[in-house]
Amino acid sequence: MFQIPNALTVLRILLVPVFAIAFVIPGEAARLTAFAVFCVAGLSDAVDGFAARKLNAGSDFGRMLDPIADKILVGVALMMLVAEGSVREFNLTMGLASLLKLVPALVILSREILISGLREFLAGVSVSVPVSSIAKLKTSIQMIAIGAMILGPIADRWIPGSLALAYTALWVAAGLTVYTGYSYFRAGLVYARSRREGAT
Repeated sequence: MFQIPNALTVLRILLVPVFAIAFVIPGEAARLTAFAVFCVAGLSDAVDGFAARKLNAGSDFGRMLDPIADKILVGVALMMLVAEGSVREFNLTMGLASLLKLVPALVILSREILISGLREFLAGVSVSVPVSSIAKLKTSIQMIAIGAMILGPIADRWIPGSLALAYTALWVAAGLTVYTGYSYFRAGLVYARSRREGAT
């Protein structure tokens, strides 16, 4: 339980409330802090997987907690971004911007809920669905998009158009989310069909 990969996973969960507090504090310094915390938490996901493979330190505890930590981090970040838009964005243009965050956020979170249920079901019947390279790409694009949206107007001053690119990346991540989620759904359907055919 106290191996390096597990410690990084626990750290990622502990950083979520730190990120949330920094996010709601007004001012650029707090927003930059929130961005830095999110980046550290996101990088810890890649590092703990690498450490688990290199140190041969995989464990049931880590396999259980790692996807939970990821979903908590992404879910909290997305919902806070959407909530911020609903509070601050009143005119039509900014209302559209809020909607552009809400739709992919709901798609991503709905997929995560669906996949969590399917993973639990498939694990119970000993059906394995490996993580694909597209799923890893989706996660990378998703984290980059959320990080860029956390910086928001600050990033747009540094790199004009970066916020528009962040919105685009979030929609791309949402599309890949649907695509990768289908593999789990298909595995569940194949198992259910085989069970039905076996019973007849």
